[in-house]
Amino acid sequence: MTATELASRIDHSILRPDALAPDVHQVVTDAISYHFATVCVAPIWVAKVSAMLKGTGVGCCTVVSFPHGTSKPIIKAIEASNAVKDGATEVDVVAFLPYLINGDVDSAKGELIEIVRATRAARSDVIVKVIVESALLMQLSADKAERAIATACQAIRESGCDFIKTSTGFHPAGGASVEAVRLMKKHGEGLKIKASGGIRDLATALAMIEAGADRLGLSASVRIIQELEQV
Repeated sequence: MTATELASRIDHSILRPDALAPDVHQVVTDAISYHFATVCVAPIWVAKVSAMLKGTGVGCCTVVSFPHGTSKPIIKAIEASNAVKDGATEVDVVAFLPYLINGDVDSAKGELIEIVRATRAARSDVIVKVIVESALLMQLSADKAERAIATACQAIRESGCDFIKTSTGFHPAGGASVEAVRLMKKHGEGLKIKASGGIRDLATALAMIEAGADRLGLSASVRIIQELEQV
C-alpha cells in the first residue's frame, strides 16, 4: 500500500476537549497537504473547518453524542442534522451501548433510524458511521461479544447507516482491535468498517486494514504516513 492510498483511508482526527483553534487549524492544514479522506472534529468546529476545506477534496467529519452515546435519540438527531447544516459531510454517532450488550436489535435500530432521517433530510448524501465501543463489547464472553457485534451490524445496516466504527478512543476498555474488526467483517455484509482508537503506528494501521477496515480514525496520521514513506 502506498502512502497516498493509505492517506485516502484516514479520518484525521482532533477530538480532545481542550483543543484550541491553532491545533484544529494545523490538523486541517495537514489533512489538505496529505489528502486525507476527512478531518474529524467536535461539532463546535464544523462550520469553521468545513469552510476551510471547501474545494480541497477533503471531507468534514464530526461526532454525535460523543463520547458516551447516552443522549436521547431526538437529541442525537438534532445534533447530527445541525452539524450537517454547518457543513459536515460525515457524522460518527455513538450508539446507546446497552442495546448492543443486550442484543436488542429493534431498539438499537430505532434510535439510528431517527438519526438517519434527520441527517438525510439535511443532506441526502451524508455518510453516517456508528461507534459501538467494540473493546467494551469484546470484554463479554465470546458468544455474547459476537452477538453484540452482530446486533450492531444488523441495526446499522437495517437503519440505513453506512459504517460500523470500533471506538471513540475515550472509553477505558480501549480502542480498536483486529479481532473486533474481523467480527464486523464477518457480520457486516453491506457495511463499511472504520477502525479507531489506539492506532498509533504503521503496523497497527495496516493490520486493521488487512482485517477488513475501510477507514481509519487517527490522530497520529502524519507520523504514520511518514513512517510508510520511509519504508
